[in-house]
Amino acid sequence: MKILVIISLFYFFISCSLQNDTTKKYKLINTKQLTENGDNGEAYFSSDDSRLIFQSKRNGDGCDKIYTMTIDGEDIKPIPHSDGAYTCSYYSLNDEFIFFSSTMQDGVQCPLVYKDPNPRKYIWPLRNFDIYRLSKNKDLKNLTNSEGYDAEATVHPFEEKIIFTSLRDGDIDLYEMDYDGNNLKRITSEFGYDGGAFYSPDGTKIVWRGWYPKNEKEIIQWKNNIKKNYIESVPLDIFIADRDGKNKIQLTNNGATNWSPSWHPSGEYIVFSSNKDDWLDEFDSYGPNFELYLMEISTGKLTRLTYNSTFDSFPVFSKDGSKIVYSSNRNAENPRQTNIFISDFILSH
Repeated sequence: MKILVIISLFYFFISCSLQNDTTKKYKLINTKQLTENGDNGEAYFSSDDSRLIFQSKRNGDGCDKIYTMTIDGEDIKPIPHSDGAYTCSYYSLNDEFIFFSSTMQDGVQCPLVYKDPNPRKYIWPLRNFDIYRLSKNKDLKNLTNSEGYDAEATVHPFEEKIIFTSLRDGDIDLYEMDYDGNNLKRITSEFGYDGGAFYSPDGTKIVWRGWYPKNEKEIIQWKNNIKKNYIESVPLDIFIADRDGKNKIQLTNNGATNWSPSWHPSGEYIVFSSNKDDWLDEFDSYGPNFELYLMEISTGKLTRLTYNSTFDSFPVFSKDGSKIVYSSNRNAENPRQTNIFISDFILSH
């Protein structure tokens, strides 16, 4: 009789536990490839989630230009462009402006092709980019006019403010300015790398990727990167802080390259890219296979969203949180060819 009672109680508690399980499940479904021609990446939603703006090297262009398309990959249109490389495009509030970075001020058709010093690592060059604003009536304004790297501009959710990455003071840091380039404010100043920032949905916080060299070897490596104008996939981590850079909190600490973070519209989650599951014993380092991960900020709980043998990065949620757009090397026709993909995001109990 006692055994029967114990067994009954066991199943009762298990049943209650399952019924009260509030663990949330996350997954991507209905994935669709939006681009095929050329090399495409860094797509961001318009304010009404109807279009995407992205960079692409296609139609014989020697370097990236900026294009827009619908979220189903149709009606691809270039924005007016001239000489130079283009990158890091973003819609303003209500899509009144388009912000992007370009080397057009140098008067060169395309910058020299960058030679990758380490093919096992993800490398991105620090070209002489300035940030530009293009209005609906095609008025163009240079917002930065400074020597070196000014890029990665994203906008505040309800104020006419931009946060961006710059090398203007000799190190790579975050800055904020108005839509017209005025009221420039430096946000970060710690020696090392700060980049790729996004405002939180309520506008009070920021998320970004960072790396701060501590020992002599790391300091030499970082100074060498800056001198040669490129960044290699050092062990970047994800940070959040108040909008002014204060009260910084480190969210990742796994030794891998964690980057391209952005917010879920609820403000409760961060989606980012990492190579943390691609350890290569033969090279004693992390490899080039980046996957997408979702982190619940309050608990640090991590959910892996993609499972591929290649690069997945630059994930961004739609404004309503129902979709994620990202860049990937999957289905590539040529080595490292990147295309844009979109998936439905499912978050349920």
